[in-house]
Amino acid sequence: MLRELQCSIFRGGTSKGAFVMEEDLPENKEERDQILLKIMGSPDQRQIDGLGGAVSTTSKVAIISKETTEDWDVNYTFAQVQIDKPFVSYAGNCGNISSAVGVFALENNLVDITSPITTVRVYNTNTKKIIHEHIPTPNGEITYEGDFSISGVPGTGSKIELEFLNPEGSFTGKLLPTGQTKDVLEIEDYGEVEVSIVDAANPLVYVKAEAIGFAGTETAAMIDADPANLVLLEKIRGEAAVKMGLAENWEAAATVTPGVPKMTIVSAAQDFITDSGKEINASEYDLSIRMMSMQKAHKTIALTGALCTAAACAIPGTIPNEVLGNENVKNELVLGHSDGLISVAMKYKNEDGTIKIESVSSHRTARKIMVGKVFYKG
Repeated sequence: MLRELQCSIFRGGTSKGAFVMEEDLPENKEERDQILLKIMGSPDQRQIDGLGGAVSTTSKVAIISKETTEDWDVNYTFAQVQIDKPFVSYAGNCGNISSAVGVFALENNLVDITSPITTVRVYNTNTKKIIHEHIPTPNGEITYEGDFSISGVPGTGSKIELEFLNPEGSFTGKLLPTGQTKDVLEIEDYGEVEVSIVDAANPLVYVKAEAIGFAGTETAAMIDADPANLVLLEKIRGEAAVKMGLAENWEAAATVTPGVPKMTIVSAAQDFITDSGKEINASEYDLSIRMMSMQKAHKTIALTGALCTAAACAIPGTIPNEVLGNENVKNELVLGHSDGLISVAMKYKNEDGTIKIESVSSHRTARKIMVGKVFYKG
């Protein structure tokens, strides 16, 4: 028989997902996961029988509840639904989906609207961190109109500022999960690879492009087209997961922790052509970055990945800091990803040689796509 669930579809940044109220889902995690898999159409490479779009950036769910006792407005749990495996991951947060949480809260009267800006205080249960979402609400009304654009999304929209407070140790409790600015991993059938593992907004593992035979200007399609690339990158990511104590071996990481840490390739700024065919000059940005998402190349960039990279650039001795050059570290940086540019800002202090990240922020657009009921097999 078919069952139904009240559901909204929102685009947040360069991701799209199903938004549901926590009260409409069962408390039992296994039952809940089965529902999420069914509404997204997983496991199936095409997700033909559900809402999923067959890529990781469109196979996401935001679970929302109104907060009544704590000093924030809404609770938000992010769920990454595997496409071809019966698995739902709650490891880490999605910054892009986060950008639609505040709008969803306003649309559903979970927060009172003010003018000209409404700040929605969001508690992300995955990372146990607070996000302040500053949403334009001229004349006390929600608007999706605006002249702000982001790479990877056609058209323009209203400019939403996301400020991630105290982002250090979002998953591991430590800004540097291993206690080191660099680690050397032994990669099966390859050899030693030097990496940096940083946890701010989300944990990322960084490697220099040149260290693994990359130029740093590859498109997502180029990375995905070479199976050897994908295997090597997953081996590095998997060994980083082992180093963090998240998996027993690199092979297991794709199942037990498929999205954390996020594999990230960095290089110096250089001229490149985006996936959309736009020419980007090296003078337009500070650092080149290519990310992986669920064992495939990210079509743009994870927002939390961009925010973590800003933090990593501020830490002397990390690979992003080394590639950028410590003298080039600023409170606002522009990163070049496979489909364009993203600007990220940070507030940090250097306390007797120890870097303290107070906040990281960026801007996104988001909009409501659909409100209704999703039907799934019971």
